[in-house]
Amino acid sequence: MIDRFCIVGAGVIGSLLAGHLASVSEVSVLTRRREHAEALNRDGLRISGRSDRHARVSATDDPAELVPFDVAIVATKASGLEPAVSALAGRFPEATVMTVLNGIGAEEIVRAHGPWPIVSAVTFMSGTRHADTHVEYILDTETWLGPYEDTSFEHVREIADTIVASGLQAEALPDLRPAQWSKLVFNAAVNPVAALTGLPHDAHFAAEQSPSDLGHLVHGLVDEGKAVARAAGIELHDDPWEMNVLATGRGSAHYPSMLEDVDAHRQTEIDLITGSLVREAGKHGVPVPLHALLHGLVKGKEASW
Repeated sequence: MIDRFCIVGAGVIGSLLAGHLASVSEVSVLTRRREHAEALNRDGLRISGRSDRHARVSATDDPAELVPFDVAIVATKASGLEPAVSALAGRFPEATVMTVLNGIGAEEIVRAHGPWPIVSAVTFMSGTRHADTHVEYILDTETWLGPYEDTSFEHVREIADTIVASGLQAEALPDLRPAQWSKLVFNAAVNPVAALTGLPHDAHFAAEQSPSDLGHLVHGLVDEGKAVARAAGIELHDDPWEMNVLATGRGSAHYPSMLEDVDAHRQTEIDLITGSLVREAGKHGVPVPLHALLHGLVKGKEASW
C-alpha cells in the first residue's frame, strides 16, 4: 500500500483518483488555479454516480507548498503536461511519477524534467465534471499500469493494489505497450470524429448498415491504427473496434474529451493522440490517409478560434 499520493491535475480523472485514494492514503492535489485549490480545501471533493463519497484532500497551486509524497499521478491534459512536470523539476527526488494521459509520449516529457522512477498508465474511467469540487463517476473501467524503463514491476503492483483498495479497478501489466496502443488506436478513431461531428460516442460510431453510416469511417481509422501497431511490433491487448462496439452498446453516450475541448474552444489533445499515431506511421512507412486528414481538420478547427 502506498501511504502518500499527489494528484497533479484535478480534472475528471485526477479528481476520481484523488477522491477514491483519499479513503486509503494521504492525498494532496496540485491544481492549475488557486481558486480551485481553495475550493477543495474548503469544501472537500465529492464523487457521485458509480460511487458516492466525500473526500478530504490537501490542495495547492504552488508546488513549494506540497508535503513530500510517495507517488505523483500526473493526470493533466496533454497541453498541461509540460508546465506540470516543469513545476515538479528538482523536487521530491524520492517520489515515483505515474502518467495517466491519452496518446503516447508523456513519459519522455516527464523524463526530460527529472530522474524519478516512472510508471506508465492508461485508463478508461470517465466522468462528468460538475464543479471544481464535484465529479460524477460514469464509466467504471480499469486503469492499466506498467513499468517504464527500469521501474520495478513490484512497485507497479503496489500502486495498482492501492488503487484497487480505494474502490477503483486497476491491473498491473509487465509491459503496458499493448494496452497503451489499444487505447491509442481506439482514441485516435473516436476522439477526432466526435470533435468534428459534434456527436458524443454513441451508436453512430459502430453503425455500418448503410454506405453513409459513420461506423465505416471509424472502422477504417481503427484498421489504419492496427496496421501501424503491427508495423511497430505491438500485439494489441484488446481489439479497438470491439472496444468501440462494446462502449457504444452500453446505452448511455459518452462525451469524449476532445469534443469537450472543441465545445469550449480549448486546445485539444490531437497532437498527442492522432499526431503520435501519424508520426509512428511515418517511422514505419505505413500509409494512414484517414488519420492524417482528421489530424489536419482538427488542427484547422483549433485555428478557427
